[in-house]
Amino acid sequence: MPETPIDAALKILGTRRLLLSIHDSSFPSRPEEEIGRGSPYALGGYDFLAFIRSLGFNGIQCGPQGRTTRGNASPYDSTAFSRNPLSLAFWNLPDGWQALVDRSALEQAVKSTTLAAADRSDHEQAYDTTARLLTLAHEAHADRPTDAFDAFRAANRQWLEPDAVYQALTGDHDSLDWTTWADSRGDRTLFCADGRSRTPAERRVAEIRRQYAVQIERYELAQFLVHEQHAQFQQAAHRIGVALLADLQVGLSSRDIWRLQPLFMPGYRLGAPPSRTNSEGQPWGYRVLDPAWYTEPTAVGSVVDYLRARSDKLMAEFDGVRIDHPQGLVCPWVYRDDDPDQFHAVQHGARLFSSPDLADHPGLRAYAIARPDQLARGAHTRHADGWVTSLDDDQVERYGTLLAVVVESARRFGRDARDVACETLSTQPYPLKRVMERFGLGRFRITQKMKVDVPDDPYRSDRASRSDWIMMGNHDTPSIWNVVDRWHAEDRTADPAAYLARRLVSADRVESFERTLRDDARQMVHALFADVLVSNAENAVVFFADLIGSRETYNRPGTVGSQNWSLRVPPSYRDDYARQAPALSALNIAYSASLALRSPLVRHPDAERLAYRLNNP
Repeated sequence: MPETPIDAALKILGTRRLLLSIHDSSFPSRPEEEIGRGSPYALGGYDFLAFIRSLGFNGIQCGPQGRTTRGNASPYDSTAFSRNPLSLAFWNLPDGWQALVDRSALEQAVKSTTLAAADRSDHEQAYDTTARLLTLAHEAHADRPTDAFDAFRAANRQWLEPDAVYQALTGDHDSLDWTTWADSRGDRTLFCADGRSRTPAERRVAEIRRQYAVQIERYELAQFLVHEQHAQFQQAAHRIGVALLADLQVGLSSRDIWRLQPLFMPGYRLGAPPSRTNSEGQPWGYRVLDPAWYTEPTAVGSVVDYLRARSDKLMAEFDGVRIDHPQGLVCPWVYRDDDPDQFHAVQHGARLFSSPDLADHPGLRAYAIARPDQLARGAHTRHADGWVTSLDDDQVERYGTLLAVVVESARRFGRDARDVACETLSTQPYPLKRVMERFGLGRFRITQKMKVDVPDDPYRSDRASRSDWIMMGNHDTPSIWNVVDRWHAEDRTADPAAYLARRLVSADRVESFERTLRDDARQMVHALFADVLVSNAENAVVFFADLIGSRETYNRPGTVGSQNWSLRVPPSYRDDYARQAPALSALNIAYSASLALRSPLVRHPDAERLAYRLNNP
């Protein structure tokens, strides 16, 4: 694809990747394929891919793409290996498979779709519609050649068979929660049986495959089709110069936990301690990978085996990966699961590898990497970044055991550390800092949260290093348009206006530019994005709601409800953007890039000429 002015601007500004962050369900659909949820693989998804490339984006930061349940749309609770069949685009099935669902069935599905709002998805409706269409597709599959399907099943048997059997067993036991299943036939431990239990377990698996052959094959067919669609979408993205980054979430679904039970530590759960982001802490309830089995084998292999298989799959299907909460791989904050008050438990938790002698967590002593003499003690709380004060190289290597697996996987697939993003936000415990430095990994800088009057604030754009990932907001923050509106309503624009003016205009224009930013929220938003572009970080990310000028919130952390995870790009996005971007009421990429090119921080002979061209296309 020929270089665009925005491409040229990004080169001058040192921005290697300009990524749009968007989850599968938020993609727009064409009217004839609308079933209540978006998908990148739908015709509307391909339309949107071309649209964002025309704006200058050269990458998409995807969300987790695992299977969710009908009652929980959160992609961060989804499966680690199986893809979400809700992303199947029935109007755009792979070559040779288009006849699996007849046109009248699709038209009826679209006709029966009722959306409360054009810019919101209906997860449960899409779930039910997809289930009906998959049943029809599987029935039509009976007379079709199966070579490609059979090859897919053979290549992915390690995760595909357990996931499909689990689906069958949820119906057999009438429960999605495997811990409630009657266990007279060993179903709770079917794929982690060892020793004398292995042969009976294998016979039971064979019995289930016979009894539920239709349901299992339907599950496997859905996985084959959605994997094929992803591969085709990635090829189309590459043809126009767009990279795809995966999201490796820290949590695991019940399906994964059931299969991998021996790998999890008893008595503890993973969460987040009290922090600037959330003063109460966050008792996520996720299972903790057991250090005793990091490299030692269990009936399901080791933790490293599991993580390598997961990382290799992502690297084979994407061009890089965002690691959700890398603390969970390096220095997990864990809390006891026997405390009935989970907030009390998480507030009194501890770092798994940094607790050599805590009286309330004696069981963690065996896993300590940091020594007692390396702790700050009274100077810091145990969750503070500075709780651990020093580490030798061997200790850093031990802390980095799991993160090393992801980095090595990236290298094995022709990527490097620049293709691994670590979602490190307001806190960066010393062990994590040392491990990230060892691999040359950068952190996240969310500029809507920066305290410009605090010189060492981690969100400040002027603290960004080359390897960092910088953005105005993400899926867990309010829309940047809402944030700036609030600054203006509460008369809190003076400090950010002064900071941005110093970075974006020459000294003789600082005062007038400050006034502009204090008076005009739209100008403030565009100055914030220009500031992202002039930072030292080589990776800039824009959340899709910020791009289209939405004031809606995508997800409110710590809350559960239908409004979370449901925001979408509206079907009228092209016309809306064409109208709003010139008026600066949607994010005008070219305008912000021209501001950035004229910054005194940018010294390039072609910067002014290109800035003029961007403003006068």
